[in-house]
Amino acid sequence: MGTTWSVQAALSGGHAAGEAALTEAVTARLAAICAQMSHWDNASLLSHFNTAPAGSTITLPRDFAQVMAGALAVARVSGGAFDPALGRLTDLWGLGPNPAPAPPSLAALTQARAACGWHRLAFDPASATLHQPGGVWLDLSGIAKGFAVDAVVDLLAARGVRHALVEIGGECAGRGLRPDGDPWWVDLEAPPAASLPGLRAALHGLAVATSGDYLRGAHTLDPVTGQPLIGSVTAVSVLHPSCMQADAWATALGAAPLPRAQQLATAHALAARMVLRSGEEWLSPALQAML
Repeated sequence: MGTTWSVQAALSGGHAAGEAALTEAVTARLAAICAQMSHWDNASLLSHFNTAPAGSTITLPRDFAQVMAGALAVARVSGGAFDPALGRLTDLWGLGPNPAPAPPSLAALTQARAACGWHRLAFDPASATLHQPGGVWLDLSGIAKGFAVDAVVDLLAARGVRHALVEIGGECAGRGLRPDGDPWWVDLEAPPAASLPGLRAALHGLAVATSGDYLRGAHTLDPVTGQPLIGSVTAVSVLHPSCMQADAWATALGAAPLPRAQQLATAHALAARMVLRSGEEWLSPALQAML
C-alpha cells in the first residue's frame, strides 16, 4: 500500500521464542490484504475490479467485503465526503503508484469525475458481490490501512498476544498495557506552525487515525471538484475502537467543509480533533468528554 508497518508487543516467556513466527504471520496477513485491496499492485483483486468490463460482478473475499461495507456506510452518512470510488481521480493526480508529470487538464478532470462516485457502486453484503458499472476505479487507501491495523491486532490476540501497539502508515491501535503497566501512549501530531499544546492518547482498546496535508501537501481530493482540497482544516485525528472506522472518518472529516465536519463528528459521537489552518483547534464533544 505504499507504506510501512510496525508492531510493538509485550511477549511472555512462551511467546518470546516465537517472535520470528509472529513476524512471519503478520507479514503473511498483510500480504493477503494487499493482494485483495492494494491499488499499488496491478495483480490485486481491486485492480482486477478496476479493469473489469461494464456489467461484470465480482464476489469479494471476507476482508474485502468488510471494507466495502464499511466504506459505503461512511460514504452514505457523510454525504460522499468519504468516497471509495475516486480511483481515477487519485491516479490522475499521481496520488498512487503512478506519478503525474503535471496537473491534469480540465478535460481530463471532467472525464475522470464522470467515471467516479460511490453512488455508482452496487454492493450486496449478503452475497458479498460488487457490480462494476463500467470505468469505476476503487481507491481504498483511506480505509484499508485502518482495516489492516485491526486485522493484525486480531491476529496477535488469536495467538495469545494481548498487549501490543500496531501501526501502519501512521494509523495505530493499542491493546492491553505496556510492560511497565502504562497504556500505549500515542501523541497526536499537529503542524509545528500551529503551536498547539500536545495531546497524548492512551490507546487502551482504542485506535487513532490522522488525515492531514502539512507533511505531504494536499493529497485529499474534493469529491465534488476532483481537485486537491485546501480547506480551513489542515489535520484531523479520530479516536475509535475500530481503526478502520477511525481511518475512514478522519478522511471524511478532512474532506467536508468545517461546519459540516463539526456537525458529523458531533452527530456520530466521534472523538475528533481538527487542527485549523489558522493555528486553532476544535475538539468534538466526545473527545472533550474523554479528556
